Amino acid sequence: MDLALTLLAVAVASLLVHGLASRLGALSPLLLLAAGAAASFVPWVPEVTLSSEVVLIGLLPPLLYATAISTSLVDLKAQRVAIAGLSVGLVLFTALGVAVVASALLPISFALAFALGAIVAPPDAVAATAVARAIGLPRRAVTLLEGESLLNDATALVSLRTALAAAGLAAGHGSHGAFEVTVTSVGIDFVRAAVGGVLIGMVAYKVLAVVRKHVNAPVADTTLSFIAPFAAYLPAELLHSSGVLSVVTTGLLLGHRAPVLQNARSRLAERWNWASVQFILENAVFLVIGLQLSSLVTDVQDSQLGLGRTLLVGLAILVTVLVLRPLWVFPFRWLRAMASRRERDRLAPAGEGAVVSWAGMRGVVTLAAALLLPPDTPHRPTLVLIAMVVTIGTLLIQGTTLPALARALGVSGPDPREDALQEATVTQAAVGAGLRRLDELPDVDRDVADRLREQARMRVNRVWERLGHGDAESPSDTYRRLRLPMLQAERAELLRIRDEGLVDHEVLTTVLAALDVEESTLESIGARAEALRGTQLVAPPSVTGECTHQQQLPECVVPREPEGCEECLLEGTTWLHLRVCLTCGHVGCCDSSHGHATTHFERTGHPVMRSLEPGEAWRWCFVDETLVQ
Repeated sequence: MDLALTLLAVAVASLLVHGLASRLGALSPLLLLAAGAAASFVPWVPEVTLSSEVVLIGLLPPLLYATAISTSLVDLKAQRVAIAGLSVGLVLFTALGVAVVASALLPISFALAFALGAIVAPPDAVAATAVARAIGLPRRAVTLLEGESLLNDATALVSLRTALAAAGLAAGHGSHGAFEVTVTSVGIDFVRAAVGGVLIGMVAYKVLAVVRKHVNAPVADTTLSFIAPFAAYLPAELLHSSGVLSVVTTGLLLGHRAPVLQNARSRLAERWNWASVQFILENAVFLVIGLQLSSLVTDVQDSQLGLGRTLLVGLAILVTVLVLRPLWVFPFRWLRAMASRRERDRLAPAGEGAVVSWAGMRGVVTLAAALLLPPDTPHRPTLVLIAMVVTIGTLLIQGTTLPALARALGVSGPDPREDALQEATVTQAAVGAGLRRLDELPDVDRDVADRLREQARMRVNRVWERLGHGDAESPSDTYRRLRLPMLQAERAELLRIRDEGLVDHEVLTTVLAALDVEESTLESIGARAEALRGTQLVAPPSVTGECTHQQQLPECVVPREPEGCEECLLEGTTWLHLRVCLTCGHVGCCDSSHGHATTHFERTGHPVMRSLEPGEAWRWCFVDETLVQ
């Protein structure tokens, strides 16, 4: 009963503190840590301790898997050199630097000091994604931080195990006894951990993919998804390879292949279920880390070194960790630029690099690694508290100053209006492919085909309508404004029928679920439309392909009719968004209005139009269906 009450209290407290952080605009990991630390000193709050097995087996695999399945494998491959430099080179560089400082300030061997360095070296996936999501970093920076924090744990844990063996100590979970430490043995251990972890992860992916192809029910598929991180982690650890790399490999591959392996209902169920699991575990972990502070302080007070000296050493190591990251990041950026033109072209702007160099928050992995220290480790409470100081310090210092640094350097997340522009382009390309396939199908009823074409046109127009700054209400906005009250009335009638017991419950549940899907879609579209209020909107260099027509025409022309759509002015009708032909300057309205811009292309063959909306600078080729700036 005590355990159940404790778990309930942690879950409720995590939910309340996270909600408070959202209202205050604060970073929830910091607030959760503070709440846990404060509660740990309250006499009637029970002591909460985590073993290394609970963290490494119960928490780390699902957290890594939840992040991996939502991370782009394509983006990770594009930044593989940068990620390798951070997840391997920076971890070893930090561990060595901390070892030098710690061995000078503490009465411990250099091997044990290197073990401490390995513990505090890796930034945490949970902390990185939580902070990055909160402050809205560019997607390239978020991918780099996620890739680093997903892969650096393997380097840190292998380094820790090797350092403990060199210190004559038996590592915790995942070790296989002490061994003679040589350069060869260290290299073999790293290769076995890395290559073995990746191979086992690929085998786990293959097995799960075969099973998933034969699972159609969302409940069964979700159950399989919950098994996946442990099916990848445990065999790797039993074979003395990296369970972390195994989980990450499996998660990345399953996430990448999800559109092929799963049906739509299973993908939706997995997305929401893992979002819930990630939310619960992330918040609970930071709260529990804080709850352990009181017991750690007590243990250190009773130790030989004392609390004051331990805190001073912890602060010195915290400063070391903060300084070493930019000392590695900027020279490594220079080396990448010198190494090849490909890497030079992939380099982020200097401001983005500075933000990445300051985004080194530690979290659950540092805690788990500290708990791996064997009970007979000299000055173990001191080392664990130092790891706690670094974790809290990086979250407090870097987590609170990172938003200000990003704003000062002009580093911000993607413009939602640019996202909408790309979404409209790829939606149009996908719908075009579907319509071409419709034309190829035999024995198609004309009325059904016309209805499908109309639905396809509405899908495309719905996305394009979110652009522009006009005051007129778009057809999609009108539909949403009228449809939402209708859905409420329909639901009220269904609930009346349910309460009177007139229809079977399962039938009503199916109908209500259909209403919920439609309503959630409409509300999501409305929320995204409200967010599309930006400044200058410029298309990316290319979205769906290359276009020679746009290269042969000017970027802009003088409109023939500055007052608005030429045909609408003649007909006395209104328009939503305006487009100008780059060949002759004709001004026409968008397809959501009366489609006069498209009609002009069909009549004249002039291929390229440009948006004439304020703050928009993008062009569209009707022939190649390509969007460029």
